[in-house]
Amino acid sequence: MTNPHIGNTGVNPDDEESNRCFLAGLIIRNLSICTSNWRCTETLEEYLMKRNIMGIYDVDTRAITRRLREDGSLIGVLSTDQSRTDDELLEMAKNWKIVGVDLISGVTCDAPYEWSDKTDSEWEFKKGQSTESFHVVAYDFGIKHNILRRLTSYGCKITVVPANWPAFEVLNLKPDGVFFSNGPGDPAAVPYAVKTVQEIIGKVPVFGICMGHQLIGQALGGKTFKMKFGHHGGNHPVCDLRSGRVDISAQNHNYAVDPESLPEGVKVTHINLNDNSCAGLQYPKMKLLSLQYHPESSPGPHDSDLAFGEFIEMMKNNRL
Repeated sequence: MTNPHIGNTGVNPDDEESNRCFLAGLIIRNLSICTSNWRCTETLEEYLMKRNIMGIYDVDTRAITRRLREDGSLIGVLSTDQSRTDDELLEMAKNWKIVGVDLISGVTCDAPYEWSDKTDSEWEFKKGQSTESFHVVAYDFGIKHNILRRLTSYGCKITVVPANWPAFEVLNLKPDGVFFSNGPGDPAAVPYAVKTVQEIIGKVPVFGICMGHQLIGQALGGKTFKMKFGHHGGNHPVCDLRSGRVDISAQNHNYAVDPESLPEGVKVTHINLNDNSCAGLQYPKMKLLSLQYHPESSPGPHDSDLAFGEFIEMMKNNRL
């Protein structure tokens, strides 16, 4: 965390975005000695200890950030094993790779399940609920609960399936649409997921977010690449090239789709205004759309939430 003061708002279960915390470690500058938020149920320290997650504070995180800005993403090691020498820890860092590693299989669900929870009424900002119902099958590559809540709030009945669920099983359910979720790691390291996407696109309307967006890019014959820094945080301006509209988005990814590698007919609909990287795709012929950022995240404004409405319209038009 680059913000120097962490932990003053504490933690509450309502803000959890998955069934368990997949965090490997947390590095901060100053740990707050007290919490002062009305929604707090436990401290950050208690939260990490219950889940056996390593944390370290009194680290100059902004100095690390300046280093990363110059050199790009780097590998580091946290250890509580005092018997290891500095050289051994350095060797661990040098030998660990993120490129080509399947991280999806460690975060996906074990079996299909139904999801029906909407956004709580106190947080709902969309006027008018949908009267039409759509059955959506959502692939869990590390899915966020708020994506499922937003889809449900737009009138979707959702079946969530594991990352390795066969495409023919999904199509046998005769869904109105298929959603490919966000998730960690290198999209090129999960060819089984790319193959699944290839077998589904063109048959039903599909919508992909983050990892789902990258898998769609690969399934269409495009390429993905590891970015020098990646995009992380809640203040990324994204331009919708179709209208010129600019959204302030939340992003968290290290890979991007190379638009030059995409086949004819695939449109780049959104770009990140910080570096002009591809932030959205549309292919009307194949009934698909995808975004590199998180429209469900609402980092302040709710402007990106309209993407879920686009998916609904695509499924509605497919029924005609």
